[in-house]
Formats: sequence, C-alpha cells, structure tokens
Amino acid sequence: MPTPEIVVTGIGVISPIGRNVDQVLDALLHSRSGVHAFASDDLSRPFPIASVEGGFEQEFTRLELPFYDRTTRLALLAARQAAENAGIVNYSTFGERAGIFYGTVRGGGATEWEGLRHFYAGRKTAKPYVIMGCMANAAASFISIKHQILGVTACHTEACSSSGSAIADACRQIRTGELDIALAGGAEAPLAPQFLSAWDGLRALAEVDAVDASRSCKPFDMARSGLVLGEGSVFFVLENAEHARARGATVYGTIEGWGVASDAHHIGAPHARGQISAMRAALRTAGVQPGQLDYVNAHATATRGGDPVEVDALRQVLGEAAEQVPVSGTKALHGHMLGAASAMELLVCLLAMRNDFVPPTAHLAELDPDCAGLQHVRELRRGQSVRRSLSLSAGFGGVNAALVVRAGDAPPAR
Repeated sequence: MPTPEIVVTGIGVISPIGRNVDQVLDALLHSRSGVHAFASDDLSRPFPIASVEGGFEQEFTRLELPFYDRTTRLALLAARQAAENAGIVNYSTFGERAGIFYGTVRGGGATEWEGLRHFYAGRKTAKPYVIMGCMANAAASFISIKHQILGVTACHTEACSSSGSAIADACRQIRTGELDIALAGGAEAPLAPQFLSAWDGLRALAEVDAVDASRSCKPFDMARSGLVLGEGSVFFVLENAEHARARGATVYGTIEGWGVASDAHHIGAPHARGQISAMRAALRTAGVQPGQLDYVNAHATATRGGDPVEVDALRQVLGEAAEQVPVSGTKALHGHMLGAASAMELLVCLLAMRNDFVPPTAHLAELDPDCAGLQHVRELRRGQSVRRSLSLSAGFGGVNAALVVRAGDAPPAR
C-alpha cells in the first residue's frame, strides 16, 4: 500500500510583513522589513521589534474579546484565513478525523500579566476570564470551537520549534491514517515590556541599528548584535492527498518529511548534533538526498552563539552540496516569531516554490568567517526554480524541528 502524501490545501498568515499571503510575498520580493524601534518607560533602552499593527477588536464580539488574549486573536485570524482558503470553515462533517495542532511559547502572556498587575494593585480575586485567557492551549481550543474540529486538539510548547513540532505531529497522524485533515500552525505575541525585559536579561536581543532600525536583525553578519522578537500567526490546512483530491482542493505543496530531535546539551545554548539529527530525519522521511534540495531556510537568529552552530550543522548535513544549495534566513525581515517561527518559515518556502524565487538573508553585508562554507544568498534571486525546500528551527531546551516540502500544483500568488 503506498504511503499517503500530506498536502497543504490552505494557508493563513498574520505577520509583521503582511496580513495575507499576497502581502507577505510582496514583502519578500522587495526585502521589505517589518522591524522597527520600540521604546517604553518600562524598559532600560529601546529595542528593535517586528510587530503587527492593531488589536483586531473589530473582528470579535464584545463577549469574546475578554477571553481572547492577543496571541489567541492572531491565531484565530490566521486559522480562519487558512480554513477559508481551503474551502472548509466547519469541520464537523469530518467527525474525529479532523484535528488542530498548535505551537506557542507564551500562550496568553498579556492576559497573565494583566491578572498579575491587578493582583498587586490590590484586587485579590481575578476576573473570570484570566485562567482561560492565559492557558497555553487557549488558542487551539478556541480554534476547535470556532471551526468545530472534533478530533485531537494538540498544543506544542517546544520553544522556537513549537509550530514545527505541531506540523510534524499533524503529518504523523495523517500519515498513519488517524486523521484525514488538520489545521496546524502557531502563534505568538511576546512584545510586552515585561517579556522584552526578560529576554534582555539573556543578553540576546539586538541593538537598534544606528542608521536604520529596520536593519537591526543581521543573520550571519559580522555586525550582528542579537535577535529581534516578532509576533504573528501562521496556519496551514494539511490533508491526506487522496482526501484533498476527492474534494477538488487546490494543493499548494506537499510536506514530504519531518524530523524532531533534541540536543540533550544545554537549556539555552544550541548544539549541532540535535539540529543534524532533525534535518537528517526529515530528509530520511522524505526519501531524498541533500543535493535534491533547492533551498534551505535557516533558523538564523542573528545571535553570536547560534548562527555558527547552525552553519556547522548545515555543512555536515548538506555535505558535498553545502556550497551548491542556496541558504538564507528571513528573520531579518519578519523577526523571530518564537512559537510561530517554524510555520512562518515554512510559508516562506512555499512562496519561494510557488513563485520561482530564492529570498536573501537581508542586511548580510560582511559574512562572519565562522558562518562560511554555505551558499549564502545575499540578493533576491528571481526566476530560479525551487522544487524542494528544507526549513530548520532550533529552540531553547535543545529541541529542533525540520520540515521538507515539495512544490504543489497551485497557480502562483497574485
């Protein structure tokens, strides 16, 4: 019996570089950054961030809004886009054969901070929505309720690999025949001053570029000073290919392989072995060799410690193809979306394949010698066929997720 293929039949995105697929594509084609400087009296200095404008209050009812943390709002909007794009808003007809797989780091962080602020201001009993608003699985559950997804509801919190692990989990359950269809992705809204302050404690955040704040994130560059936090949400509808064909769905790509592996090394410092294992597992599941890749979207956080480790892992995995396969990191434009990072970068791969281009690592002026040995893409490459891509994410705790995706048969985005 042939192994079932898993295809992408719906896409939804709310991000710092676009609130739909067409806007994201346009930003990638013009290397338009969503990064800007943010200052607050609650912070010791300004920070570069990649934010999504607005609170989206108009999208929900007055009764819903208190229960929907900003992270949940972003997730609900991206999931709705993906469902509508796939032509399925209500999943109840699939019964328990449909699932929701969700990745996040903080969950409802803003709601939690609000509850704490009220507590220390003297309010000893929290408002009734606080617990349900700040749960890590809140967004996944609300998506299940909104779209009547009656099967598994799975919430992944594997740091920056969360949505990649969620997508891999969904693929496994479709591959084994437990599910026919799933909504899978992630969301994050980590830009509150309290959370920025916590990250600043790690000495991991970038300085605001002195000339142009939008250029503050510089993966692989000698002048890189750290990561730039971003917010947003990306969701995909994933289906068994036969199931998708039976209902006449448009196919945007095929997820051929996935791999999740741990460094077992350090809670905050990466090690190449976990990244190597994840990528090799993804290639093995896909049944392809490194030289068959046309593009790699790297994790590329622009940290001093992270970039060289990842380059070392990529060199070992790609082997003889290391200087032939184009590699770039797009966090320079959309920032590090934490739990939504894997999903955002899988979207970049899909758009590159659908529209025949390779996105560059923006702002890469002087390559760090410690990051050499790969075919770094510094300028946009239009008209370059991309049939198969790999995306890697590496999270705190040493959790790594890699995805291999092949081009689909959908027409290019407008």
